[in-house]
Amino acid sequence: MKARPADQRALLDVVDLDIRIRQAVHALSKPAQAPRLAALQGEVAAASRVVTDLLGAKEDADLEVARIEADVKVVSERRARDEARLAASTNPKDAQALESELDSLARRTRTLEDAELEAMERVESATAAVADAEAIVATLVDERDTLEAAAGAEAAVQNQRRSTAERDRAGVAAGVPADLLARYDLLATRNAGAALLRRRTCEGCRMELSGTELQAVRSAADDDVVECPQCGCILVRTEESGL
Repeated sequence: MKARPADQRALLDVVDLDIRIRQAVHALSKPAQAPRLAALQGEVAAASRVVTDLLGAKEDADLEVARIEADVKVVSERRARDEARLAASTNPKDAQALESELDSLARRTRTLEDAELEAMERVESATAAVADAEAIVATLVDERDTLEAAAGAEAAVQNQRRSTAERDRAGVAAGVPADLLARYDLLATRNAGAALLRRRTCEGCRMELSGTELQAVRSAADDDVVECPQCGCILVRTEESGL
């Protein structure tokens, strides 16, 4: 294949732009925030389940307090009635029975009040535990939101870089002969596609050409398209090639 030296050199610009495109695509497919975001998804879900369980425990404690308060109200009303009946009673036997029942109701009231205090302590403890768990969820969500925002901003940057590189590549490629560009595109699926020959070394594979290989390159005409004997990419020759 034949191509002007200037056209062959233009391939190096295409190579550079293709590298930029690949870097942008890679950055988009594997954002730096991705591992932590994936971990946060599980952490937020686990912390949310803890909140749900603690809310259930708090609800149970609230219900227990409400039940005891209802029992206290019933007992208090019963005591009030018995006290009124006792005050109005003229029958010693009835009065004795009422006094006995009032003693029993007093004991019941003390028991309920103790139980109510314990239940209220459980409510207080459960409320604090819920608040702590919700704070953990909020912290994790804030971190997730911050990372997602950073990932979005980085994606915008990488999309812009990719778009710019693709536009510039199209401009450079338009000035390269179609057959040369097609050859480069084919080779680029297997290797660097094209690389500078610098000081007798192919920058595509970083291998130094042997004496025989260098002699073959030296003997090629300037417009001959020469390929690296090691990796097969197009060797672009310049004054830096050491020929």
